Amino acid sequence: MSLPVYLDYCATTPVDERVLNAMLPYFNVQFGNASSKLHGYGWLANDAVVLARQQVAQLINAKDEEIIFTSGATESINLAIRSTYDIYGSKGNHIITVATEHNAVLDTCKYLQKKGADVTYLPVDKNGNIDLGVLEAAIGPSTILIAVMAANNETGVLHDIKGIGKIAKEKKVLFLCDAVQAAGKIPVDVQAWQVDFLALSAHKFYGPKGVGALYVRSRQPRVSVQAQVTGGGQESGRRSGTLNVPGIVGMGHAAMLARTDLKVESSRLKSSIDKIWHALKAYTCVTMNGELADRLPNVMNICFTNEVNSGFISQLSNDIAISTGSACSTGKTDPSHVLLAMGISKENALKSIRISIGRQTTDEDIDKAIKTFYKVIKPV
Repeated sequence: MSLPVYLDYCATTPVDERVLNAMLPYFNVQFGNASSKLHGYGWLANDAVVLARQQVAQLINAKDEEIIFTSGATESINLAIRSTYDIYGSKGNHIITVATEHNAVLDTCKYLQKKGADVTYLPVDKNGNIDLGVLEAAIGPSTILIAVMAANNETGVLHDIKGIGKIAKEKKVLFLCDAVQAAGKIPVDVQAWQVDFLALSAHKFYGPKGVGALYVRSRQPRVSVQAQVTGGGQESGRRSGTLNVPGIVGMGHAAMLARTDLKVESSRLKSSIDKIWHALKAYTCVTMNGELADRLPNVMNICFTNEVNSGFISQLSNDIAISTGSACSTGKTDPSHVLLAMGISKENALKSIRISIGRQTTDEDIDKAIKTFYKVIKPV
């Protein structure tokens, strides 16, 4: 079977071979449980987790002890939001988020609304940006949490996280940032951003699926989380369960590589994504959703109007692997909630695709993708 050119790196990334090689010994040679404290197998596993925690912390400028390993960003986000509501409910019940957030945030907020939470969903402009003045005005005495992603998973649009962090700090409100798409593509700095929680997922930066992390600020005043998974008291009592040592090792090694290669890789990816856009933007039937916003270097979301062939997405999929939105919404035929929130019509939202490239994307892949788009724009 001949596979199409892969242009869906926002959905997931292939495990880097260097990451895989780092993981392999922890499946069948150094296979110990990191919680086994009385013998060498456990010590070796624990040492590997300690190193990985350090590597992940270094990627986001955090302290080692501020990293909690989880099964992925969805769990990390749930842990942060639900903990805040449970622990700080005596202060208030108000949460502020954005209409274009990932469903891990939106669905958790909707769940808490059923339990009495008051949630404000901030609107965005046509480029996907929020108004910081509107955000600040929404904060009241009962506000306990602001949850805003660093980079949108469908458009790549970047929010002003530093600005949001400054407001949150001044208003003494906790701040959760979903940095899933940002990590490894742009510098992520929890200190400069002044975030209290930050969610990561290994498989978005060439690590394995099924492992993620939550940063929880330790500097005073200290932020707490309440375990949502209880049992063995792992992760300092904040998330129970036998640690996925091979996955954690892979996440740590992937974080180290991402930090090392960040500047060069980002420049290369931006050049490649720009090449695709320059080849398409001359056609009036092609527009970029969020074109005027600051975006990730490897992502763009483009819309094809009525001038394209009927069923063009299926036609494209024969040669290139793309998506129409979040991979977590696979199977849904509804238009993207992100694009609708940006004021894009339902018709055009259904004709929009996300192109995301990555480490393994070659110049030949880019050229093939452009030729494939041309077949759709200019029927042969």
